[in-house]
Amino acid sequence: MMTNKPHILLVDDDERLRELLCKFLVENGFFVSTARGANHARQLMQVFIFDLMILDVMMPEEDGLSLTNFIRNSTMRLKNTPLLLLTARGEIEDRIAGLSVGADDYLTKPFDPRELLLRLQSILRRSQTNASSLLLLGQVSFDEQLNRLERGNVPISLTTVESSLLKIFSRHRGKILTREDLVCEYEGELNPRTIDVQITRLRKKIEDDPKVPRYLQTVRGKGYMLIPSS
Repeated sequence: MMTNKPHILLVDDDERLRELLCKFLVENGFFVSTARGANHARQLMQVFIFDLMILDVMMPEEDGLSLTNFIRNSTMRLKNTPLLLLTARGEIEDRIAGLSVGADDYLTKPFDPRELLLRLQSILRRSQTNASSLLLLGQVSFDEQLNRLERGNVPISLTTVESSLLKIFSRHRGKILTREDLVCEYEGELNPRTIDVQITRLRKKIEDDPKVPRYLQTVRGKGYMLIPSS
């Protein structure tokens, strides 16, 4: 799906509200997918990467709080997606419950669509600030701020050198880096002759097939280049 517009997933069992909000959001520059419930939403999450999700709390089968909890405990690719909850309940306890399970914001029905728009824009600004620290390599993800590498939900240990090299490649995604470039950017002492060994070890942790690297590629005669999946 090629679009520069933020892709939003709207999950609500109220068909009329879904249609109205979808129309409003599209008119205001968003690409919108809709789901009638949690099960439908899970199916869409397996196919698309969303920039933000709007979840209704009061839904049959599975409510928005449960779905929020599922998302926040999922893979890193999914768990960091910004979430805004919609609900007809306005008590402070319900708001706290929503925020405590990982929602980024909370809006009580009925609401003015213009307020929803402002909140979405605010959430997206904050998330875009944090997005640059997340590196996606297929099923593997690396959070530079947290210095955490995961395959799915399983943590992968990194040595200090491996972590530093991955951060350097992450900052120069899609660019060729020579061994000398890597040594210069490395904060500490690093022998250029050991670079190839470190790259081999790093590939074993981030590649599906280290012998045929897809993400950390060798550019013959020049150096190495990291090509993220997203």
